[in-house]
Amino acid sequence: MQLDFTKMHGCGNDYIYLDCRETGLPEQIADWSRKLSRRHFSIGADGIICICPPVLAGGDATMRMFNADGSEGRMCGNGVRCVAQYLYEHGMAKDVIEIDTLMAGRKTLRRLGDGMWQADMGRFDASPDALPAVGLGAGPLVHADLVAAGKSWDVACVSMGNPHCIVEWPDLDTLPTGAALAEIGPSFEKHPAFPEGTNTEFVYVRDPHHLVMRVWERGSGETLACGTGACATVAAMVLRGVCPRGEAVQVELLGGTLSITIDADDAVQMAGPAETAFVGRVEV
Repeated sequence: MQLDFTKMHGCGNDYIYLDCRETGLPEQIADWSRKLSRRHFSIGADGIICICPPVLAGGDATMRMFNADGSEGRMCGNGVRCVAQYLYEHGMAKDVIEIDTLMAGRKTLRRLGDGMWQADMGRFDASPDALPAVGLGAGPLVHADLVAAGKSWDVACVSMGNPHCIVEWPDLDTLPTGAALAEIGPSFEKHPAFPEGTNTEFVYVRDPHHLVMRVWERGSGETLACGTGACATVAAMVLRGVCPRGEAVQVELLGGTLSITIDADDAVQMAGPAETAFVGRVEV
């Protein structure tokens, strides 16, 4: 069987996009995600995102995301911008697009310019039940003690519709990436405190309006960017009094920069690029 796909990325957070609005979600999607996401051996990606019919009235589409290990994710901030860009390029050329998700509600995307979108990401939640997290206190989880990778860490935990564990890092030069991140990332992802796993962000604060972040994503490992992770990280720094509310904070990632604003009511706005890399057909 031959499968048509579009490869897209937001700040290097790359997925294989399948237009499933007429065909529906493929039964083999978990297997396809594991097979096709393999770098060097197939298309290569952080996973597959399926563009499905809207769930609720007034919606334009539904996003279903599957990680490179085949597991279904709750939300992807870079992915939802790419879905908006895909729809815009394929017969839905309007400046406001409504995208449903099954686990994180509806997201409103506003076009800022060529390949640039702002996403209303909803409100963040630092309560243990939202992540979920166990054994870290009653919340909000602004400062929590977590023992992982043989060390005690002062972490913040924030849900953006999916779980995030944020660690402030004292030195830019040693901010973990590559092999260093692979050594410690799984200990957070699969920690017993997070029964459904967690994404983990390591952040260096340049100043209150500029952060540098590295991410270990649940189900995918290190990625070049994570939109919900950037949102959760800025939210954590706002709760810690490091970053301001109501002002854009730039988050520098390996693949580019996202602009995040935390409003007075805990609502989160994310702005960044969405780009098509190539289209193709693959045997599955």
